[in-house]
Amino acid sequence: MTVDANTTHAGAAAAAVDARKAAAAAAAVTEVQPGMLVGLGTGSTAAFAIRALGQRVAQGLAIRAVATSEASDAMARALGIAMLDFADVPRIDLTIDGADEIDERLFGIKGAGGAMLREKVVAAASNRMVVIADSSKRVAAIGAARVPVEILPFARASLLAALGQGAGQGAGQGAVLRMRDGAPYRTDNGNLVADCRLDLSDPRRTAAWLDALPGVLGHGLFLDEVDGAYVAHDSVVSRLERGERAR
Repeated sequence: MTVDANTTHAGAAAAAVDARKAAAAAAAVTEVQPGMLVGLGTGSTAAFAIRALGQRVAQGLAIRAVATSEASDAMARALGIAMLDFADVPRIDLTIDGADEIDERLFGIKGAGGAMLREKVVAAASNRMVVIADSSKRVAAIGAARVPVEILPFARASLLAALGQGAGQGAGQGAVLRMRDGAPYRTDNGNLVADCRLDLSDPRRTAAWLDALPGVLGHGLFLDEVDGAYVAHDSVVSRLERGERAR
């Protein structure tokens, strides 16, 4: 039996990334205190935080939580975390989520897991939001990753055209409808997702342009929501706080 060296290397690299995600998640979960109502994010990185929180709950931590997706809700329930319906929740103490990119300004791009609209709604209702990431997600300035945009199915063609062309604003550089198993991907809200190349030299201008497009229901630009970030590089986890230097 022969072992492909590239496969072995890829497996080791993936394991190292997972280890960094787990370290960042473990650091973030220390912010959770007894009695808190916690928001749980969505995606492969957020899953590490849910597992870490589940371990603390198994050890006796009494909290309640809400989830930003059906998948995260199911995972949390399976780990014994008491879950609430966010529709009945006015405020959240702390939300922990992942990020596709995060920069020194704590500007982030989110939505690879397809839950950016719910994530943003939950973040807006949170007293504090922190994101966790491995070092590959930390960038000097957001802009390399595509920006997910949740769109109304009724407006699919017109919005893909507008998002791809920039509607004369110079903001759009290409929009691709997200697919899964040969069919358009649907969010938990029943909507579509366009993954967009956008000009983020002025993120606030681009976010305002997206917000003004009829039929755009949400997007993955998180410019004011993130209060702190835990970023793991090898065995070291750095914490960034809005308005402060990393430590």
